[in-house]
Amino acid sequence: MSYYLSSESHLDPGPIYVRENGQLHVVNLALDGVRSSLQKPRPFRLFPKGFSVELCMNREDDTAQKEKTDHFIFTYTREGNLRYSAKSLFSLVLGFISDNVDHIDSLIGFPEQIAEKLFSAAEARQKFTEPGAGLRALQKFTEAYGSLVLCSLCLRNRYLVISEKLEEIKSFRELTCLDLSCCKLGDEHELLEHLTNEALSSVTQLHLKDNCLSDAGVRKMTAPVRVMKRGLENLTLLDLSCNPEITDAGIGYLFSFRKLNCLDISGTGLKDIKTIKHKLQTHIGLVHSKVPLKEFDHSNCKTEGWADQIVLQWERVIAEAVKPRETSKPRTAAQHFYGKQSRAEAPLKRPVADTHLNSSEKLQFYKEKAPDCHGPVLKHEAISSQESKKSTKRPFEESETKQNNSSQPSKQKYVCLAVEDWDLLNSY
Repeated sequence: MSYYLSSESHLDPGPIYVRENGQLHVVNLALDGVRSSLQKPRPFRLFPKGFSVELCMNREDDTAQKEKTDHFIFTYTREGNLRYSAKSLFSLVLGFISDNVDHIDSLIGFPEQIAEKLFSAAEARQKFTEPGAGLRALQKFTEAYGSLVLCSLCLRNRYLVISEKLEEIKSFRELTCLDLSCCKLGDEHELLEHLTNEALSSVTQLHLKDNCLSDAGVRKMTAPVRVMKRGLENLTLLDLSCNPEITDAGIGYLFSFRKLNCLDISGTGLKDIKTIKHKLQTHIGLVHSKVPLKEFDHSNCKTEGWADQIVLQWERVIAEAVKPRETSKPRTAAQHFYGKQSRAEAPLKRPVADTHLNSSEKLQFYKEKAPDCHGPVLKHEAISSQESKKSTKRPFEESETKQNNSSQPSKQKYVCLAVEDWDLLNSY
C-alpha cells in the first residue's frame, strides 16, 4: 500500500465527496504528506468556495425563478419526459429590450421587421398597459412607424377607455379611420380638439354618431379647415347622426369639406330639410340616398395595425378595475325575489342611437361618380355645357342672395371669417 502511494506513476484521483443530510463533505484520507512529496498541483475544485446546496434549491424569489427558466425553452417528448433547449441570442436580446422598451431614446431608422417583433414582445409582456412606461414606449413606436402601429382605430362604446387612456390614444399618428360612435364626448372634450391637429390630418373616415354634439362642436371641428386649410381637410366620410342639437346652421360649416363623399346627418335637429338637401348638392355635390348606405353600417371601421390587441388589453384592465361594483347584483336579485322591486320597472338596455334613427328620416348623402365619356368631346360642346351650368347656377345664386338679405342676421354665421372663428383659432 505504501509502495503504491509513494510511486511516482500514481495520479491523484482528487478529493472524495460524501453527501450526508443534503450536504456535501470532503473525506480527508491523511494523504497530505504523500501529496506534498509528490509536489503536484492541487486539483480543480468541483464547486467554488462558499457554495451551498440549500441556498440554490430553496430560493423562492420570483426573479430567481425567472432567471432559471427565461433562458430556456421547455418541451415534452412523446415519452412524457421534460426536455429543454437554450434560446437563441436574438430572442434573449429581444426579451431584454422589450422589458426596458420605455428607456429607448428613438426607433427612427430601425428596421420595420425587427421593430414589429419588438413591439409584439413588449405587448406580450403587457408593457403598454403600465401607467407611465406604457405611454413612453408607445410614443417611441408611433413617432417612428406611424400607420404601421395603427392605421384604423375603433373606439365605439368605449368611453372608459377614452377617459383612462386619452394620452395613449392621442399618441397615434397617421390614422385613416376613426370610430368614436356612442361615446358621449360633447363639444368641449379634449379628444374633439385633438381631431383638428396636424397629426390627424390623414383621417379620411370619421364616425361621431351619438356624441352629444351641437353647432358649436361642428364649428370648432371645421374652423382650421375653413380658415387655415389644415386639419380634417382630407375627410371623405363623416357620420354625425343621432346628434339632435346639430341644427341647420351647423350643417353650413360642413361645406368646407370639399373632398367629402359620404355624409350621414340622420337624427339631427334639422328643420328645413329640403333647403339643406339642395345646399349640400350645390356646394359639395352630395345627393340624398333613398337606400341606406353600406359605408355607415360600422363594419368597415376596425382596429388594424400592430397595436390592435393593445386596445383589448386596455379594456380588459379597466373592466377588472370596475369589477367590484358588480357586487350589488345579488342584492337586487334578492329584492326581485321578495317582491320589493318589480321586474317590469327595470328598463331594457337599448342604445339611445336607435331611438333617434327610428324617429327620424334617414339623411344619408353620397357623391355621384362622373360618367365616363368614351368618345372625344368637341370644343363647342364643352363650351356650351359650361355655359348651361353657369346659367343654371345664376338664378339659384340670385335667389339665395335675396333670401340671405331678407333673412335674420343670425344667418351670417355662414361667413368663413367670422369673429367667433378668429376667437376660436386664437384658443388653439
